[in-house]
Amino acid sequence: MIVLRMMMPVLALSLFGCQRDGAQPPPTPPIAEYATVQYQSVTLTNLLPGRTAAYETSDVRPQINGLVEQRLFTEGDLVRKGQPLYRIDASPYEAHVANAQAALAKAKDYIASSAALARRYGELVKINAISKQDYENAQASAAQAEADVAAQTAALRSAQIDLARTTIRAPITGRIGRSIYTAGALVTASQSEPLATIQRIDPIYVDIQQSSTELLKLRQQLLSGRVARDSNVHVTLILEDGKTYGNEGTLRFTDVSVDPATGSQVIRAVFPNPDGLLLPGMFVRARLVEGTQKAMLIPQRAVGRDERGNATAMVIGNGDKVEQRKLETDRTVGTDWLVTGGVQPGDRVIVEGGSWLNAGTVVKPQLWISDANHSAAPAQPQDQ
Repeated sequence: MIVLRMMMPVLALSLFGCQRDGAQPPPTPPIAEYATVQYQSVTLTNLLPGRTAAYETSDVRPQINGLVEQRLFTEGDLVRKGQPLYRIDASPYEAHVANAQAALAKAKDYIASSAALARRYGELVKINAISKQDYENAQASAAQAEADVAAQTAALRSAQIDLARTTIRAPITGRIGRSIYTAGALVTASQSEPLATIQRIDPIYVDIQQSSTELLKLRQQLLSGRVARDSNVHVTLILEDGKTYGNEGTLRFTDVSVDPATGSQVIRAVFPNPDGLLLPGMFVRARLVEGTQKAMLIPQRAVGRDERGNATAMVIGNGDKVEQRKLETDRTVGTDWLVTGGVQPGDRVIVEGGSWLNAGTVVKPQLWISDANHSAAPAQPQDQ
């Protein structure tokens, strides 16, 4: 009992001394929200500039000379192949047809008489009533008459073709533009300016520009098997007003040459255009699905830059200590970076709180929940 009374002042002095020294409990490690790196199937897309182009284009030109008598269409209308568009004064060509018909009739009459003469001379030459030279001349005249009939037949056919060309018809089906010439205008077969232009815009082409460097990289990935592509590559369009075009297109071909001025190649896609919403010459942006790839994705907010501009990320390593990693990034995929090096599957990359941490800091790991997952989670009931 006496010993206990003697120890109590000593304990009291010890506690008083600790309070005066100001000793504090160890600090709580900061919370670091992380996402686990893992391989996943990624659809690779590329947003590229492009312009629309008509599926078919035809300039309406005269094939004969003459005065335009009448225009038979309304500008901007849909015209069908073979539909009359212009009528040219046909009277000179009708006269040419009549003249050719008369010349052919005359040639046919002559061929009958020359053939009959050649037959009579053939009988006479057998009895030596005429000379052999006269008989040969009669045969030559009959052959010449047959040749004249063939020539006049061809001349009549040519005159009929020219007469038919006095009605200018649509060579293709499509939308016809403004008419350059009106009634009373003189047109010629050799003129350089068309009367009008017809464009077929359903379906319609979209010519997309992509750098040859990107195409070369994609081809190498396809050949190596890192990227897989379907046989039909689908393309979507972003219009000038930012809206997505309702119909999906397919890739038609890639140009075989590179433009030396821009270093790009043309990728041509074809789109259905039943409502005529797309017009030739419009600027669009095309989202091209290049293929699918097994890759690692890291949220963009987890990626920073060092003083040299290299991509970096903070990773929770052994003992929950922070490590800084230099990343090899390829492209952005939505809100993520596609990473090809610097991390491995299973690494814990800090998404929230990493910008305030230094390498070697011990943290308290907490699984990061993306905004999409937050919004998809059901609301929790509140306490009343």
